[in-house]
Amino acid sequence: MKNILTLHEAIAIVLLGKLERTASFQEIADVIEKRGLFPIRRGNIPLAKQVELRSVQSQARYSHLFDFIPPDQIKLK
Repeated sequence: MKNILTLHEAIAIVLLGKLERTASFQEIADVIEKRGLFPIRRGNIPLAKQVELRSVQSQARYSHLFDFIPPDQIKLK
């Protein structure tokens, strides 16, 4: 089986379901897991950390999609 969505697409889907379009890394990871939006991952990095790395620390690659709200939340632009 292959992932149908990329991780940043899965993050955006979760945030679209939130009234304020804002959630914590852990909350996003929990919804992704529950809904099976990104089932295949590499390495032993927890999904919440992968969400953080992809949305905030990926050399601003996804800054057009997400705003970081310290200490642990992101908002969909």
